[in-house]
Amino acid sequence: MHPIAFHFGYFTVHWYGIMVAVAFIAGLWTASRRAAREGINPEKIVDLGPWLIAGSFLGARIVYVVTYWNDEFTGGSVWEIFKVWKGGLVFYGGLIGAVLAVIIYVNLKGLPVWKTGDALTPSIPLGYFFGRIGCLMTGCCFGKPCSLAWAIRFPNQSPAWDRQHHEGLVGQFDSSLPVHPTQIYDSLLNLVLYLGLAWLYRRKKFDGEVFGVYLVCYALTRSFVESFRGDYPADHIHAGLTSAQVLSIVIVLSGVVVLWWRWKAGQTRASSRAS
Repeated sequence: MHPIAFHFGYFTVHWYGIMVAVAFIAGLWTASRRAAREGINPEKIVDLGPWLIAGSFLGARIVYVVTYWNDEFTGGSVWEIFKVWKGGLVFYGGLIGAVLAVIIYVNLKGLPVWKTGDALTPSIPLGYFFGRIGCLMTGCCFGKPCSLAWAIRFPNQSPAWDRQHHEGLVGQFDSSLPVHPTQIYDSLLNLVLYLGLAWLYRRKKFDGEVFGVYLVCYALTRSFVESFRGDYPADHIHAGLTSAQVLSIVIVLSGVVVLWWRWKAGQTRASSRAS
């Protein structure tokens, strides 16, 4: 865990910010290459970058602040809301914000919504792969204590240590107990998801298929990793499920609806052409 990458004069550069920047660059570059296969000008995908950045950051931060308002922001300085370099971005909020930004952009530019969405979709888990490495360097989103051979320890004063010290599990001068490397779990699963979606993209049967499959698969992998997370306060657990797992149920159902809807639309068009 090394939150700070380097200092440049009075300016501090954090690893979290670097990895998020890498995530956006890698995502936009790969998406622009796929867009050309759909006859979409790659430059228009690159121009979408500022929209995606604004939509995803606003959505991710708003959902985080609302979710953790009582835990982290009540009674504090209003400027704490803007300190995203400490972590504090909720992916589902970022996904919703990014989708809304894409919908607005493609309608303004007259781009095909579902073709553009499918071109962008595989880049989402690729960006997530890099983003979760930023979480690891920052120390957020840590796992539950475990005794597995690949468990990791976080240093004194880290978020994991702070939670365990508050619970009386570690002493004032200890490092954290060994915990599940949930950030690595998430990164590797999303790398596999990226490769799978890139493969599916070349073989898709209808527009919107890649996006629908992503919603279902990401929600399932996220729910799996959530079962090992150890950073949630007790009041964020609902009937044994984390907030993200509850939302994942909605996302899975949404993905199934998208797949059914777009498949039916494809069948209807095929029937119209045949007649």
